[in-house]
Amino acid sequence: MIDVKILKSKASGLTVLYVEDEELVRESVSNYLHKIFASVDVAKDGEDGFKKYQEKHYDIVVTDIQMPKISGLVMSEQMRDIHPEQEILIISAFTNTECLMDAIKLGISGYIIKPVSYDQMNAALYQSVNKVMLFKENMTYKQNLEKMVQERSNAILNLQQERYENYEKTLESFVSMVDERDTYTGGHSQRVATYCRLIAQEMGYSDSECDMMYKAGILHDIGKISTPDSILLKPSKLTDLEYKLVVEHVTIGYNLLSNIPMYKDIAEIMLCHHERHDGKGYPKGIKGDEIPVFGRIIKVADSFDAMTTSRIYKTRVSLSQAMKELKDCSGSEFHPEVVESAIKALQHVEPSSSITQLPQTYLEKERFSYFYKDQITQAYNVTYLDVVLNANRYEKEYKSIQVLYLHNFGAYNKEHSWSAGNQLLSDFVDYLSLNHPKSIIFRFHGDDFVLISKDKLSMDENSFKTLEMLAKNRIHVSTLHINLEEKNICSLKELEAIS
Repeated sequence: MIDVKILKSKASGLTVLYVEDEELVRESVSNYLHKIFASVDVAKDGEDGFKKYQEKHYDIVVTDIQMPKISGLVMSEQMRDIHPEQEILIISAFTNTECLMDAIKLGISGYIIKPVSYDQMNAALYQSVNKVMLFKENMTYKQNLEKMVQERSNAILNLQQERYENYEKTLESFVSMVDERDTYTGGHSQRVATYCRLIAQEMGYSDSECDMMYKAGILHDIGKISTPDSILLKPSKLTDLEYKLVVEHVTIGYNLLSNIPMYKDIAEIMLCHHERHDGKGYPKGIKGDEIPVFGRIIKVADSFDAMTTSRIYKTRVSLSQAMKELKDCSGSEFHPEVVESAIKALQHVEPSSSITQLPQTYLEKERFSYFYKDQITQAYNVTYLDVVLNANRYEKEYKSIQVLYLHNFGAYNKEHSWSAGNQLLSDFVDYLSLNHPKSIIFRFHGDDFVLISKDKLSMDENSFKTLEMLAKNRIHVSTLHINLEEKNICSLKELEAIS
């Protein structure tokens, strides 16, 4: 964490131009900048910012991206035409690949993501202040040619290192964004990176090559930042179309990394991490030794983690089973040489049994269940019922099932219309939610419902006889109660067998 007092001391003589169109953000950030810099000018949009820039030189420019009249990136490009070495920091809520690449092409020194973290801003400002001060110091020593050349050389090296670190931190931020969208993917990247290093070490590669393999493992799924949430977070098997969209993450990640000189080698590795030894992989369908050796390694590491991690539609396998699967697929999916080394390198790995795609927190469960809402009643559908029952096989979280069968509902639909029937079902779910707030409600078979509760739940059929919405429409309810502590029900199929 940067010491603000030190930052303020270093920045005392520097000038700053801050450009932001959102009034509340502009007021908050400008107030903070005034606490650090003695001279801060504020512009309300890109056009106003560039006008001020033409009238006065600024040591540091801090700007938003999306603004009326002139965007922050266009304004920054215009400023660089005037002063190629202008120090520019971006503060923006835009985190898409296109904005990142445009910022990288312009040589932007830092990318601060909204909402603003002042710790992150201090770190970016500290680096920019140091660079500006370094240039100023170089100008002071220009009379001494030999010393000036040396200082200049050191400054260039430092700038290159800082730029590399900025790229690395920005990419790590993008990986973190993917991680936060899907907790499985986050842990997956870290584990794949570890497995890549272990396999590369077993194959005799140098420390620097093993470090590169580790970085490739961390970044191999960065292209998923462009994958829609509805696909990335879908906790069930993908459709053919959804799968095709996921496949694109390889090319997107490659395009992102290959545009950064120091990441070109990693980009080549990442591009091959879904190629197969038999040529049936993607995106190029290359095979055998056509696949770069580091691409072969990451393919095995990625697959090994998928084998040993539970997902909604697939139960994890044991370490010995995973080793057997690697051997069975040697020569088809995987390169035999890599498999041989992987079996030696990973034989003592102990994959965590707690790794799961199932949601753990309340917010995760709400986001997870988004994929399983019944559009008519807002109860959950039968697919999610299977998910919950299957998870309960291990977690034993729920104790009771109550099934409600609505009878004569077809006659109501016929008499009053399907639209009226849908409204009645929705009203019935509202009634159940109000009277049983601790239960999860599912709709199945059109007009039947299942309630699952952590507590004992038993509903009397007679209680529904006085429910006006049903009674006046000659709809009656029969019930079935199941104690999950006595009978283990793991799927809708098992439930229907009892019914």
